[in-house]
Amino acid sequence: MGRKRIRRNYYKNSAAKRRNKIIRRLIFYIKTTAVVTALLVVSFLFIFSYDFITQCDYFRADRLVVTGENRLSEKQVLQQAQIKKGINIFSLNLSKTRKRLLAHSWIVEAEVSRELPSGINIRIQEHKPLAILDLGRKFIINTSGEIFKEMAASDPDHLPIISGLQFSDINVRGKPLSIPFKAVMNVMELGQKSESVLPYKQLKLIQVDREMGLTIYAFDRIKAIKIGYNNYPDKYAKLKNILLYLKKRRRFSHIESIDLNNLNRIVVNPMKRESPAGNHKEV
Repeated sequence: MGRKRIRRNYYKNSAAKRRNKIIRRLIFYIKTTAVVTALLVVSFLFIFSYDFITQCDYFRADRLVVTGENRLSEKQVLQQAQIKKGINIFSLNLSKTRKRLLAHSWIVEAEVSRELPSGINIRIQEHKPLAILDLGRKFIINTSGEIFKEMAASDPDHLPIISGLQFSDINVRGKPLSIPFKAVMNVMELGQKSESVLPYKQLKLIQVDREMGLTIYAFDRIKAIKIGYNNYPDKYAKLKNILLYLKKRRRFSHIESIDLNNLNRIVVNPMKRESPAGNHKEV
């Protein structure tokens, strides 16, 4: 007789597989639930801790330190930063506060930091105004020659005025200066040197003629000084000698203009005064 073939119990194997699958799913769900629960607990702890820290009186700012202000007052800086005494130092968003400060036209750089347990430090750097640029509308340029704001009634009006430039001459970072604008900046730079014959503080108006160059108005007794373009150090040296000569000779009390465009032919024009008879003559 042949051997009897043993039949497999497929029902039993299938039931075992289903049971193992259910167990694996159950373990997965338990692990997932545990992870989610742990995350919720941790998040709750973070939220609770954040609320506790940002509302804790221990971290309320009782010392606000502002440095670097010159044109602006400490009060104006704090108003721009939207910071008041008593604010919780951890509720303060440092990045947003810095952006608010930089939005002010006079502020070129700003840093905001916390100082535990109850201090906030603000350091700003203001633009240094150099001159008023008259383009039909008046703007203020800084020592880099960049426009940083439009002139307002509250802005300083003792700065020298630059007229005759065009919008195309405006200094753009990364691009070369136009010839007229570069000439103006050279005059400003020379004026800030010690013993300059045309000191920066005495400059009233710099008139730009795109063809003829610069004419400077600085002194009460000399109406105009024409220096054109280029060779400014040599022209300043000549001007110094002329002023010394006129001072010693005392020949002219007022000068209409000194033309230094051509160093080989310097022209000094005395101011004309009206005589009692109504005639004009050179003095």
